[in-house]
Amino acid sequence: LVASCSPKKLSAPLSEFQPEPDIACNQNLIKLITFARLPRWRGFNLLEKFKLDKSQWNRPFYESDLDIIADWGFDFIRLPMDYRIWTTLGQHYREAPLKDIDHVIEQACLRGIHVSLCLHRAPGYCVSPPREPLNLWRNDAGGEKARQLFANQWLMFAVRYRNIPPSALSFNLVNEPPNISGETYARTVGPAIKAIRQISPDRLIIADGTNYGKRPVYELVPFQVAQSTRGYAPYSLSHYRASWISRSDQWAMPTWPLQKQGDKMSVLNKETLWARHVAPWEKFRSQQGIGIHVGEWGAYNKTPHEIVLKWMRDCLKNWQRAGMGWALW
Repeated sequence: LVASCSPKKLSAPLSEFQPEPDIACNQNLIKLITFARLPRWRGFNLLEKFKLDKSQWNRPFYESDLDIIADWGFDFIRLPMDYRIWTTLGQHYREAPLKDIDHVIEQACLRGIHVSLCLHRAPGYCVSPPREPLNLWRNDAGGEKARQLFANQWLMFAVRYRNIPPSALSFNLVNEPPNISGETYARTVGPAIKAIRQISPDRLIIADGTNYGKRPVYELVPFQVAQSTRGYAPYSLSHYRASWISRSDQWAMPTWPLQKQGDKMSVLNKETLWARHVAPWEKFRSQQGIGIHVGEWGAYNKTPHEIVLKWMRDCLKNWQRAGMGWALW
């Protein structure tokens, strides 16, 4: 990348942003991709811009990771990011971390890997502590300010990457919204979607489902955005003894198929995963014409490896049946 967007206030008019020049892309990526027709992308989440105050999660991306991903035949990376890394308290942008993002997009593009930018921590919301000072979802003055800052973050990215085709780059608006109404979600992300499309009408936009990515959102259908779900069910297997989950160290050792403790009639297996966690999304896609992707899935490293592999095989068979791509965490 030769030129980039100079640091500006988040409320700066469009004329103050400098658009990016073309990024060299693998020509195999230059193909029609829309919110209704997603490839069955498969790949990984990369965490080098995941958290401001952790050095291992706030550093440049590794080209060696991209080499491995491409060599193994994968074609997708999702970048869950913390907006504070490039945004100052005075609401200006730091250029150095943004150049790291420029670089990973360019290098992924050259390797035929699609990049999906995601605000894991957005102005006004993060699924993980600490809590944001503003509330993105609230219908008050603070919420309105958060939504303006949120929209301006995506406006900046839209301007910066306006010359990159949607086949190479997508915008995943905000990670795992809570159990809010579809109306609240639509009110919240509507200004950001409008800001993006003001600059890049064809940019592929992806919205996580509500209830932390688990529920499709019918109220977002008019916005013509793809949607993203999760692949962590059952939590007692994927998050067994996870340090960030209270009392998970007291859970029973998971098995697969998983029989609920004390309930001989309740068994979780490939078929129940399909019925509870894939079929509702497949129905939503077929009825509404909305592309679906599994933005995160995986298991913590305390679950026995052979159990994880059995569970993963069933997850992958279900998503293959549904034609859904995925990104491992």
